Amino acid sequence: MTTITQPLADTRMLLRIARIHDPAEGIRSFELVQPDGTDLPPFTPGSHIKVQTPNGLPRKYSLCNDPAERHRYIITVKRDANGQGGSVSLCDDAREGDLLPVGVPENAFPLVGNARAFIFIAGGIGITPILSMIRSFGELSTAKWKLYYFTRSPETTAFLDELQAPELRGKVTIHHDFGDPDKAFDLWPVLEQPCDTHVYCCGPRGLMNAVRDMSGHWPATKIHFESFNEGGEVRVDDKPFDVVLNSSGQRFEVPVGMSILDVLRQHGCEVPSSCESGTCGTCRTTLVAGEADHRDMVLMPEELEGQVMICVSRARSAELVLEL
Repeated sequence: MTTITQPLADTRMLLRIARIHDPAEGIRSFELVQPDGTDLPPFTPGSHIKVQTPNGLPRKYSLCNDPAERHRYIITVKRDANGQGGSVSLCDDAREGDLLPVGVPENAFPLVGNARAFIFIAGGIGITPILSMIRSFGELSTAKWKLYYFTRSPETTAFLDELQAPELRGKVTIHHDFGDPDKAFDLWPVLEQPCDTHVYCCGPRGLMNAVRDMSGHWPATKIHFESFNEGGEVRVDDKPFDVVLNSSGQRFEVPVGMSILDVLRQHGCEVPSSCESGTCGTCRTTLVAGEADHRDMVLMPEELEGQVMICVSRARSAELVLEL
């Protein structure tokens, strides 16, 4: 058993990888336990943990097991060869018996406890937090819910056997588009009529944008998003820009590939955050001047001129002036 990297300040728990298995093609699950067998800190449905991968990169992964299980955490990771290297390192280099630095669970995608019904919408690896929610209901639960789960093919669909179990018939719809946009599932009949139901969506940004557009007539408090794309994706037209702190006049450059949040932290600024994917609103910051390139799922149209989510958004202008 080996420790595969030096822990960061916020990943002080060293958990042993008890089991590794592949629930689908290109997807790997890791069961993490305390080396001494004691209980882990509790978590709630929708929670994530920060994991330091073998190459030293910190990454957030949703917990997909039942929160009632105090003896283990289970994360499920898609190996993304086009990412920044965290998922590739974890999938390729981590071994059973290794010790991984892990942070305590946090929840930027909490399940509303008193909701009468739920609609879950998942794309690809976005099934992970939603699976934890479904598992938390238990076998004897009377919770009313339906899941719409979209993937490319059966071979790349994680947890396919579990979600096709006879007892879930009528609750789960699984759709494969085989990479053809013309074969995409039509969600409009699902979302056309607002009702006393909470909608939870996790998956690629395209899916979440589509759900946001189709649910614009729903009460905002009933629509919940989480993205697995932490920190936002790099776009081909991204350019460096400056952020200026209005109160102090300090100026920092935000390079391509780094978020405003990361740059501020590097310079000792304490800024609250949680999901770091533009879906929870924790890092909402006042925009004093400049034109933001908004990439979040939170701000309403009337808020765009005066607010910015600094975990994912960038600048269209040469600088943004912020009030922290």
